[in-house]
Amino acid sequence: MRWNKFRLKTLSSVEDIVIATLAEAGVEGAEIEDKVPLTEEDKQQMFVDILPDGPEDDGIAYLNFYLEEDADKEAILARVREELEDLKNFMDIGECTIEESQTEDKDWINNWKEFFHQFYVDDILIIPSWEEMKPEDKDKMVIHIDPGTAFGTGMHETTQLCMRQLKKYVTSGTQLLDVGTGSGILSIVALKLGAKHAVGTDLDPCAISAAKENLEVNEIPADAMEIMIGNIIDDEQVQDAVGYEKYDIVAANILADVLVPLTPVIVHQMKKGGIYITSGIIDEKEQTVVDAVKAAGLEVVEVTHQGEWVSVTARKV
Repeated sequence: MRWNKFRLKTLSSVEDIVIATLAEAGVEGAEIEDKVPLTEEDKQQMFVDILPDGPEDDGIAYLNFYLEEDADKEAILARVREELEDLKNFMDIGECTIEESQTEDKDWINNWKEFFHQFYVDDILIIPSWEEMKPEDKDKMVIHIDPGTAFGTGMHETTQLCMRQLKKYVTSGTQLLDVGTGSGILSIVALKLGAKHAVGTDLDPCAISAAKENLEVNEIPADAMEIMIGNIIDDEQVQDAVGYEKYDIVAANILADVLVPLTPVIVHQMKKGGIYITSGIIDEKEQTVVDAVKAAGLEVVEVTHQGEWVSVTARKV
């Protein structure tokens, strides 16, 4: 099936209002193209430590929406234009010109799966939920993973750095705190290695369903992991719910700029002698994280590298 694609030119300051107006006219969803700089909150939820400079914000936004080839596009477009004209009586929404083109039918949610195939992290096999395991791998440690809409396939160097450190430190009695759990992959690795229990925190509510589904596909009991949504850095309710001085290992695969304020907080969740495994650190920020770890009273045990990424492992003395 081919789709009719429509590109609406408006202003970035009113894009949310225009999208709501499109919805009232019968358009279900729109893609946003603009040059609005990312907020600090946006950056913290992205797995990028150093962002390239983007183009200067020109105040223009393009909203792309799609209609099936057999849809009554003339009627829908007439409603869209009518609603936009009414909106112009109340505010400036820019030109609101609409360009039309055609595009092939795509499964936008699942298309990325063609780039994610099974792979090894040392002797651990990571396999997406939609692929079959090979007979020769049946005796290996296997992690079935489907990130869904939460971050974490295991392909990124930072995740692999954390996995290798977990292999060194997880024991049968390990209580794990997984900060920024995403798909739950690090908790699942730890539980597969024999950890007793895991608690994951994340800012993204999608982490709850993603991690629960991955626990199930890996045949791990649901009560082996608890997931909490919120910012443990500054939310006392999350800190209290997570608990204090109870974790043998804390894993935090996030950003260097988040690890700096996180570290002096997270030491209170760790047992004496507990291990703190951090990653998500671009090599330029290695010393920044090392300094933050030492300033929080932790002893640096090991610094490991993979490509341009760094993992800092420390102990609470």
